[in-house]
Amino acid sequence: MRNTYTQNTTLTSTPNQLLLMLYDGAIRFCKLGIEGIESNNYELANTNLCKAQAIIYEFISSLDMKQPVSKDLLVMYEYIIHLLVQGNVKKDLILITEALGYIEELRETWAEASRLAGSMKPSNHYV
Repeated sequence: MRNTYTQNTTLTSTPNQLLLMLYDGAIRFCKLGIEGIESNNYELANTNLCKAQAIIYEFISSLDMKQPVSKDLLVMYEYIIHLLVQGNVKKDLILITEALGYIEELRETWAEASRLAGSMKPSNHYV
C-alpha cells in the first residue's frame, strides 16, 4: 500500500516537488546515518550515508552547466559529497552534521524559490 502511494505521489509530482522530495530523502538518510554512528551500528550508518551520497550525485548529474548557478551548485554538491564520504569513513559526526546543514539549507532555498515562483502571476501590464 505504501509503495503504491509513494509511486503515485512520485508520478503526479511537479519537478519542484520531486526535487524537494529528494532533498527530504537526503536529509532523512543523513539523520539515519548519524543515528547509526551514535549507536555504533556502522552498517546502518554506511547504508544511509551512501543513500544520501547517491541523491547528491543525482543532483550533480542533473545540473544544466549552461546555467551560471550550476557551477556554484556543482562546487557545493561536491563539497557535500566530500563531507559525507569522509564522515562515513571516519565515523565523524561533525562532518556529517556539516553536510546535513548544507543539505537542509539548500532544501529551504529551493522550497522558497518554488513558493515565490508559484506566487508570481503573469501580468498583462507592460512597463
